[in-house]
Amino acid sequence: MKKRFTFTAIVLLSVLCLGFTECYKPVTNSGLPKGIKNIAVPVFQFEVAGARYRVESRFTEAVTKEIIKRGRGLRVQGSREGADAVVEGTIRNFYFTGVLLDREGRARVYEVTVVVAVTIRDLKENKILYDNQNFIFRDSFEFSEDPRSFFNEEDPAVERMARAFAESVVSTIVNGIGVREEKRK
Repeated sequence: MKKRFTFTAIVLLSVLCLGFTECYKPVTNSGLPKGIKNIAVPVFQFEVAGARYRVESRFTEAVTKEIIKRGRGLRVQGSREGADAVVEGTIRNFYFTGVLLDREGRARVYEVTVVVAVTIRDLKENKILYDNQNFIFRDSFEFSEDPRSFFNEEDPAVERMARAFAESVVSTIVNGIGVREEKRK
């Protein structure tokens, strides 16, 4: 009886282990077409009146850094000249609203929302590889109740949103979600 139980347990364990070998497959290729080695990331545009200081350059810089960090050999440049592809971005909206009030009725916690349009274009084939005109990112920051320890959290909140946006865009590029070369028949 004990031998039968041991044999059954070993067989069951082997089947389970063999069943999970195909579950994890690392991403080895970029989702971009093979010929794309240089990506241009020009400064994002800002189409909102009353723009915040350097928001567009923070988003551009975050995307550039993220491509360098995770781009698997992709080279990044600021201009379109000589690039194989371009990541174009436009910050369509940027606003913040109070979401939590203190006892005196002043906003203490703010939510910042940024809406960004992003397009990835193959410059060699002159075709759009990816287009999302409605990336929405939200983050919150809090003002201190004590005026002596006041620290403006708006800039760090914008930095966090820029990094989150960049991670999403670069994941799209590197992992190929929605960015696929059309199969030719």
